[in-house]
Amino acid sequence: MLLYVTLGLLVHFVFFASIFDIYFTSPLVHGMTPQFTPLPPPAKRLMLFVADGLRADKLYELDEDGNSRAPFVRNIIMNEGSWGISHTRVPTESRPGHVAMIAGFYEDVSAVAKGWKENPVEFDSLLNETRYTWSWGSPDILAMFAKGIDTNGHAHRPSSREYSDNIKLVDKELKEIESTVKDFYGNDGKTAFIFTADHGMTDWGSHGAGHPLETCTPFIAWGAGIRLPQKVSAQKFDDSYLQEWKLENWKRQDINQGIIPVDMLNTSDLFKAESMFTNAVQILEQFKVKMTQKKEATLSFLFTPFKSLSDTKQANILRKARYYIKQKKYDEAVSLCRQLIHLALRGLAYYHTYDRFFLAFNVVLGFVGWTSYASLLIIKSHCNLMRGVSTEAKNPSRLLPCAFVAVGVSVTFFLLIQACPWTYYVYCLLPLPIWYAVLREIPVIQGFVTLLSTFPPRRFLGYLLLFILGVEVLVLSFFYRYMLTAGLVALAAWPFITALWTRAKSISLSWIFFCLLLAVFPLMPVVGRKPDIFLVVGAGLLVLLLSLFVVTSVIKRKDSFINEELVLHLLQMLSVVFSMCVVYGTHHSLLKKQGLPLLNQIVSWTILASSFVMPLLSPPVLFDRLFSILVSSMSTYLLLSTGYEALFPLVLSCLMFVWIHMEQETLQHSVVSCKQKVSTIQFACNTDAAQCRDLCLDDIRRAFFLVFFLVTAFFGTGNIASVNSFDPSSVYCFLTVFSPFKMGALIMWKILIPFVLVMCAFEAVQVTTQLSSKSLFLMVINISDIMALHFFFLIKDHGSWLDIGTSISHYVIVMSMTIFMVFLNCLAQMLTTRKLSLCGRPKSHVI
Repeated sequence: MLLYVTLGLLVHFVFFASIFDIYFTSPLVHGMTPQFTPLPPPAKRLMLFVADGLRADKLYELDEDGNSRAPFVRNIIMNEGSWGISHTRVPTESRPGHVAMIAGFYEDVSAVAKGWKENPVEFDSLLNETRYTWSWGSPDILAMFAKGIDTNGHAHRPSSREYSDNIKLVDKELKEIESTVKDFYGNDGKTAFIFTADHGMTDWGSHGAGHPLETCTPFIAWGAGIRLPQKVSAQKFDDSYLQEWKLENWKRQDINQGIIPVDMLNTSDLFKAESMFTNAVQILEQFKVKMTQKKEATLSFLFTPFKSLSDTKQANILRKARYYIKQKKYDEAVSLCRQLIHLALRGLAYYHTYDRFFLAFNVVLGFVGWTSYASLLIIKSHCNLMRGVSTEAKNPSRLLPCAFVAVGVSVTFFLLIQACPWTYYVYCLLPLPIWYAVLREIPVIQGFVTLLSTFPPRRFLGYLLLFILGVEVLVLSFFYRYMLTAGLVALAAWPFITALWTRAKSISLSWIFFCLLLAVFPLMPVVGRKPDIFLVVGAGLLVLLLSLFVVTSVIKRKDSFINEELVLHLLQMLSVVFSMCVVYGTHHSLLKKQGLPLLNQIVSWTILASSFVMPLLSPPVLFDRLFSILVSSMSTYLLLSTGYEALFPLVLSCLMFVWIHMEQETLQHSVVSCKQKVSTIQFACNTDAAQCRDLCLDDIRRAFFLVFFLVTAFFGTGNIASVNSFDPSSVYCFLTVFSPFKMGALIMWKILIPFVLVMCAFEAVQVTTQLSSKSLFLMVINISDIMALHFFFLIKDHGSWLDIGTSISHYVIVMSMTIFMVFLNCLAQMLTTRKLSLCGRPKSHVI
């Protein structure tokens, strides 16, 4: 099993890494001849101001009294310059925003694997091309921006007075700097000014994803070479910002990176046409270099050029554009240059993705092979299918390894003569040993086909369609949370299609109730938008009520551990009470601008630390231990909650308790003969039951249920694939000073708590049903790999960075499920089987 897990992790690592060669290689091109406009520039110098985290709406809109927060900037828009919105992309962070501004392109997509403070590739920038550059600001990103707005946005949110006051301060300083610069250069009229921002911010004080509030940043330009304000009667945009900002009569000109905004320039038409011609020629140079590189690395009879921009067409467009400029038809020349830029960019994308189909085919081949091999391993290990297979069939032909070696040599030679990167060898050769391992199991395949032939065709097709539908629901739930609601409603009908409804109505009704109750959460808005502390306190009261019921049952029991259990339950209840008090007290203290009380902070960290120890003090009896884990987890989860999500782990755990009972009931008519009472089962008895029984269809259902509940834990109250799904205020019971590592660790533990509850419950399911942990692991891998294959084809490398980042995160989540399962399984086993002693008692394990 260890060898298989190791090989599985290696294979999945290769599959995961493949997306960075298939979808996210650097599109940047080097080695072009620099192009220059043959006319003097209208300005001698540029002053670039970048306000960190400044939202466009907060700068442009009027306050409640009808006054501008930035009167100097407002005056420029109406009297001195041009304005618009600059649309940045995900990740809406400082470094990528500055790269787009000073280098003219969005952050290199290969940077998703490198980090945002490191250059993934070499690139030129505005700063490198200037004779002198003077910059100041935060040196850890780029020494050139007005800091303070971003900090206040994180701490107090953009709707706060602090954020508005910071905008007023920046506006005032901007006016002073402009005056100082003009005086220094003797008011020569040769200075251009630009004021913008690197990214915006959500209403709840976060950034990094693609919400419009994060991507829309202000852009104001004035001074030398900049067009004066233009009054217009009407403007058409897809948004309603102009009316909201009272700027509908001043022409708005939004910015698209990479193309010169000639409409903003106050220069001659000749200068505009020559600048656009230079812009087009420079991009065409990139296209030519990219085409030459790909042509040299491909066999001549396999090379297919980009037909929409042949050498003849390039020459014709350039000749025609130059003719228009000579004839003073400047508008026609600008339009033709834009057409050439569009074609060249399409050609760059064509050659950049030239090898994509070839690499994707090999990765998919490996995916399908690995899934097939894992399925055969499950069948071979847990189903007796070899009885009717002949001896000849059990010994594979010697020609098989020879054939695979010959194919491997051919593929290697093909890659070698094309001078392909070493990673291509990995992606193309990896499927060969995988499929060799599959074809060696021909006897198992024959036995499985024989078994299927005895299965009723309609029943088989029904189960197959049900499985496919379940997987599709899981995939769609990554995009639409309400699909989890549909899935939970479908799960609620499970007792009706089995004998459970007639055999155990009370448990079935509980199952239906909690499935429908949990189905409400994916329909709720993402957590963190509108804090509601009363819901958090209400969740704590429900936990206390449930704890009182358990304490009553403990008092009624008469055994030697009653005192220890009673003390433990009372301590956990006290911990929940403290959590409720801290949440309520901290919320009101922050509302009064009094900060986080030190006592609250100490209590919060103490509760967090104790939550890891408390469950280990409870007896390893199944429900006692699970309830102890729930209460300890809830005391921490309450401290990290801001609204309705505090109820989510409680409802999820109730469903998990019912699930354990439901699975126990299914054993009554199953092949498993040793059914025990749930109240007598102990986690210490958990052993791998691979030798006890073969697999059945119910085991596939149990594995699917596990994956479904894990996905529900992922997206039940938010979207963990999105950075802005998390509200920094959820950690304010622990710290209020911005500390990304501590905050990230606390939020990560909050995310993990529902997963831990699900895995601990499944540990109980494994014990009660004698399900082999090895077979479970293999089935979960197969389900996750089928989902991963879906997301592999859904990965995007175009459009907004929101689309790109979301597609990557979905693929990463599913591909990481194997590693995640191993980690969660180890954590759940530790929490359920380990026993610490309270008051010096020795450990007690039942074997």
